[in-house]
Order: sequence, then C-alpha cells, then structure tokens
Amino acid sequence: MMRFCMVTTFYPPYNFGGDGIFVRQLAMALAGIGHEVRVIHCEDAFRLKSNAPDPGLPARYEDNGVEVCRLKSLCGALSPLLTQQLGRPALKASQLQRMLDDGYDVINFHNISLVGGPAVLGYGRAPVKLYTLHEHWLVCATHILWKNRSRRCDSRQCIRCSIRSGIPPQLWRYTGLIPRALDEVDVLIASSRFTADQHLRLFPDAPMRIVPLFSRIRPADDFLQRHSTSERPLFVISGRITVSKGVESVVEQFAQMRDYDLVLAGDGDALPRLKQRYADCPNISFAGQLDEEALVALYARAYALIFPSLAPETFGLTAVEAMACGTPAIVMDSGGCREIIETTGAGFVYRSPAELPELLHRVVNDQALRQQLSQLALAGYRKYYTRERYLDDYLAIVAGIRDQKLSGHRGTAAASRDNRDSHAENGLVT
Repeated sequence: MMRFCMVTTFYPPYNFGGDGIFVRQLAMALAGIGHEVRVIHCEDAFRLKSNAPDPGLPARYEDNGVEVCRLKSLCGALSPLLTQQLGRPALKASQLQRMLDDGYDVINFHNISLVGGPAVLGYGRAPVKLYTLHEHWLVCATHILWKNRSRRCDSRQCIRCSIRSGIPPQLWRYTGLIPRALDEVDVLIASSRFTADQHLRLFPDAPMRIVPLFSRIRPADDFLQRHSTSERPLFVISGRITVSKGVESVVEQFAQMRDYDLVLAGDGDALPRLKQRYADCPNISFAGQLDEEALVALYARAYALIFPSLAPETFGLTAVEAMACGTPAIVMDSGGCREIIETTGAGFVYRSPAELPELLHRVVNDQALRQQLSQLALAGYRKYYTRERYLDDYLAIVAGIRDQKLSGHRGTAAASRDNRDSHAENGLVT
C-alpha cells in the first residue's frame, strides 16, 4: 500500500469542468485497490468563480474512501487572486507546506493554477512527484489556447491576449519560475501526444509520459443490450457549453435539419443565450447537467457524439465516455481529441463546421456503418480507455521512478531525455 496525495484547484462538488471529476475518479480508483489517498483542493478558487450555495461539507471529510481537505482562507477570494498573480501559494503557503510534508509516497499535482501556481511543485518531499496536464495552463494563461476570447491561438501575444480575455497578466510567466518548478517534478503526464508536444516546445527537457485518460462511465453489457439507438436520428453534445467549445455552429446547423435531434448535456456561459435563441426548435433539447445513469442512457440512444471544440483540447474525455456506451464520436480536428479517433477508428474527424452535415448524413443513412462504428467504439474503449488500463500505466510510472531512485541512477528528467527517441514509437515517452 502507498500513500498518495492529489493537489488540485477544483474537486467535486467545488468543481466546474472535467479535471476535478477525473481527479475524483483516479483518487477513488486508487483507494479501491487498497492505497491511502488524500485530496487537497481550494474552495476559495471555486467561490471566486461561482455563487453556488455551499454544500456544507466539513474542512476534512471522506469521499468513497478518499480523504478530502478543503483549503479556505479568511481572506476569501484574495487568496487565489494573489496566487494567480504571484505564481505561488501566497496566503496558504504554510498550510500547504505542512500538509504536503506528511509522509506521502506519491504527490500528484493536477490543476494547480489557483491552489499554488508553479511554485507549489516544489512543496513536499515525496519520493515520487507527478504533474498531470489537464489543460494547457503551463503554456497559456487562458488554459485552453483560446486567443482574445475569439479564436484558436495562432501566435504568442500573451499579455495582449490576457487583457482581452479578462485575465490579469502574470509577469512570473516571463521569469524562470516555471522551468525551476518543473525541475522538482519527476514526470509530467499528458493525455495525448498533442498536449505533450505543446509543452515540450517550451520546456524541451521536461520528462514526459503519455497516458490517455479513462472513462468514468462503465455500463454493464446487459444495460447496453437493453438500449438501442432512437428511431429518430439523435446526436449528443456533452460537456461545457461555451464559445470555445464550438457548440453554437452545431446548434445552428441542427436548426436547419429538423429531421435530426440534438441533445446538449451540460452547462456553461453560452447556455442561456442558446436556449433563448433556439427555444422554437423542437429537435434541439438542453438537458443540463445529467447524472451518470441518465448520461449513459442518453449516449446509448445516440447515433453519435459530436465533439465540436474550436479550442485545442488536451484529450476529449466525453468522446471516450460515449465509446464506453458503444457510441462513436464525430470530432473537430482540434488538439488531442483526433487521436482518439485515429487510435480506435470509431468515428470521424472534421476540419471545419461545413464538413459536419455530410458526416451526420453518412451515419444516419448507413446502418451497417453505424453498427461497425459502434463495435469499434466498444472495442476501442475496452482496449485503451478503461480504469484498469490507466491504473496499470500510472502505477508503472510510479514504480519506474521509485526503482530508478533506489538504484541510484541519474534523475528521471535526464533518463527520460536519453530514452525519448527509443521509446517514442510506443507512445509512452515523448
């Protein structure tokens, strides 16, 4: 048994996107096989961005075998704001230092943007320190390579983009803080080759491993057999409903294709405007946030999931969730999500919104194609994106680092650089 500590800005129910959800799934998976797991996250960061009612959870509580610690300052939102500007924990420094010096075998940093900034990577004395790249925050102040709140980033104009995006410029990004902080980490874990490459361009010496994320959805075979695709062609968009996710153009297209149904599952700042604009379209539904059971039922009925993100994605977790239900994915060529289709063959990649209708028609009009894609989706999920596969790769990384240090070899970063070329073909080292 090992002691793990997960450090992240957001954690359910104090959470917005997929990073906190995945941290919870990983923490519970490790606890489920006998490891001791603690999660440290920042409630103040959540309060900075949300006015949701307080669930009333204590500062420390148990979540399915995981100990969860909520950080909260008397200064409230000032704490994460200072962290954002300074690149270090600021008001929570001593508390974090004390908690991370608690005899862990592994510290895994996740989204650290408002819980400690790059400097928190130097905290703690665990034998193994990992950093999972859920977003592009290390290389982009907007987190998502979304320039001026309007388009995919095409050149580095970061201070101007930060101002136009409503993000206070972070001067520490122009110092040596990030490279120094990365020297404190044994391995960076990227979920796609695209994400690994984005970081290696700026930090070529960073020790990098590629481990695709796993689906939290694991429907039983008998459940899938009880559900079949709907009589009317049904397509699904799942996740955050924002401009950068490219949702609006898809909704506009379905407003012109009344024979096809579209369900949007999720929340986001673009949702109220879309609901108002398309209230008179009976084939377009806004389901809001769905629990796992409802989401599985929706995926299982759909002809395909549409993943239309305009901003480059680190991975594309909802596509993998749909595939766990036997549902293929049609994804925009943006970031790491196309790698899921290239790996499994379970769907299509399109490069502009104008290409999407033709792909929808192909899926609707060819039943044999739908069946083939469904089989490829299930097979791809079971081979590449299960919890068990992720844990095998994750724990192998941990074991490799521990063995290397025990044998007295050079640091992991140096070894990773030496072995990068020899292992690149298997996707484990980039």
